[in-house]
Amino acid sequence: MHDYPLIRLIRFICLATVALAWMFAATQAENWPRFRGPNGAGVSLAKGIPVSWTDDDYRWVTELPGEGHSSPVIWGDRLFVTSADAKAGKRYLLCHNMSTGERLWQREFPFSSYKKHNNNSFATNTPCCDDQRVYALWQSAADGCSLHAFNHAGDEVWKNELGDFKGGHGPAVSPIVYEDMVIVANDQDGKSSLLAFEAASGKPLWTVPRESNRTQYSTPCVFRMPGRKPELIFTDMHHGITAIDPTTGKQNWEVSVFGTFKQRAIASPVVTDDLVIGLSGFTTAEKNAVAVRPESLKERTTASEQWRVSRAVPHLPTPLVVGDRLFLWTDRGGIVTCVDVADGETVWQKRIGGNFSGSPVCVDGNIYCADDDGVVYVIRATDEYELRAKNELGHPTRATPAVAGGAMVFRTYSHLICIGAK
Repeated sequence: MHDYPLIRLIRFICLATVALAWMFAATQAENWPRFRGPNGAGVSLAKGIPVSWTDDDYRWVTELPGEGHSSPVIWGDRLFVTSADAKAGKRYLLCHNMSTGERLWQREFPFSSYKKHNNNSFATNTPCCDDQRVYALWQSAADGCSLHAFNHAGDEVWKNELGDFKGGHGPAVSPIVYEDMVIVANDQDGKSSLLAFEAASGKPLWTVPRESNRTQYSTPCVFRMPGRKPELIFTDMHHGITAIDPTTGKQNWEVSVFGTFKQRAIASPVVTDDLVIGLSGFTTAEKNAVAVRPESLKERTTASEQWRVSRAVPHLPTPLVVGDRLFLWTDRGGIVTCVDVADGETVWQKRIGGNFSGSPVCVDGNIYCADDDGVVYVIRATDEYELRAKNELGHPTRATPAVAGGAMVFRTYSHLICIGAK
């Protein structure tokens, strides 16, 4: 005898679950809440973003006060970005309307000039946001570190002083929002730590001391392996790849895979269903992209190396995972490598030229990456190299674009430029 009501109920639950999953994915696709978008993956489901364009195709262009290399973040119709004017001694958190580019509000933070790398800026930390607030991290060898929360109307909700900052190249790491927490990877030349704060109040939740002796710039992400609880993933030259329980701050596992030579973890980690991929290296020395897989051994969890790539590995740009392919885009010479995620083997490699500081993003099967001169290269995310277009922004840039609401926003040193579906 068939239990038809039970079968219908099961089918209804399955369909409802799928519908909710698609609704969640669609909602996330409409927002770009952190550096490189949802979970730092740099992948958008948006349709209709042009492959090639001219100035006449821009939706809007807005000039910013001062300069910076931070990336925009977007929630709904609000775009948030930071900038800094060294001569005026002011840093800015800015809010713009996504449809028109109109500046809705700006908040100013006084600062003193400090030593940094010539290719860095005084506003390189990308903010993060959720449906209620935007969070800006300021780090300075002169003024120390502070984390600020503002609501979408521009009212300050809370502020936390995080202590000193030491790093001759200057700051650049970006915070993220995980559920109801704000997470900061505070790895620097001095006293280092991983930090979690309550998003609504700024209340400190946990601190993980770190033994870092060089400032790192990678931004964490979340690893959701089937059958495991979510883990926060951090990369660091000294520690390697670290997984932290976000609810307690407890270290789940850590594996040192980058070696002990002088280096920095600048590119951010990315994840697949069962792999964590981290990068570290030095400008004139070895660079490694290493994939590890967590595994349980009796009463503890560790991770084992699955493969590594040590040639044509980027120092600054964060790689992309698109399906079963990893795309590495080097900062010098613009060498693009397509790698099989399963085994780390090279599928194809192409030198396209140019110098790159920003990271690539993938939109509807096309990979966009802007070089430091403001030339945007567009290639296909396929198993054969195909250059689809080269577009001139007309301004230099070292930032990563943001994609939301059917539009892509490029941040140059001093402008926001929006393109989108017609």
